[in-house]
Amino acid sequence: MASAQQIDGKPSAAGPEISEDELFDVLANQRRRFAVHLLKREEESMEIGKMAEQIAAWENGTDTREITGNERKRVYTALQQSHLPKMDRAGVVEFNKNRGIVAPTTALEDVDLYLDVVEGKEIPWSEYYLGLSGVAAALVAAVWMGAWPFVLLPELAWTLAIVVAFAFSALGHKYYTTEMKVGKPDEPPEL
Repeated sequence: MASAQQIDGKPSAAGPEISEDELFDVLANQRRRFAVHLLKREEESMEIGKMAEQIAAWENGTDTREITGNERKRVYTALQQSHLPKMDRAGVVEFNKNRGIVAPTTALEDVDLYLDVVEGKEIPWSEYYLGLSGVAAALVAAVWMGAWPFVLLPELAWTLAIVVAFAFSALGHKYYTTEMKVGKPDEPPEL
């Protein structure tokens, strides 16, 4: 459980570190992921009303100026009564219900999150690298056995091709994880 700390605009010091199970439990809900995204993006405390307004806008696919009072109130109530107390108990945030202030804890700062969002017919990066490794192993075997047309190029060329394939894959993966990092872009990765 998070210890009671003064919230002065900066991340508060939480007690023990958050466990992976607690973190995954917090991230199991979209509103809580949105709250984590906001706090990591802002890197300081914020009012629950401002948080509710932004989360309601994201949930409704609109700008904060266009959300209705009911949309904002629905999110505000859920945050205040359920989500933020749960996040506070887990040690992810410090929630001062009386003041209506939410602050990230050092436990949240120390966690670097990114979402591996797989839509439609896309494959996860882990499966991509497994497939790429399989292709590279088959290529090495074909070159080693001297199979045609692999003998047409020197072994060094095939080695370079494998290295380039993994390098470009790694660059693509780095770009993807940067775009999908919670708290870095303006909008949450899910949007």
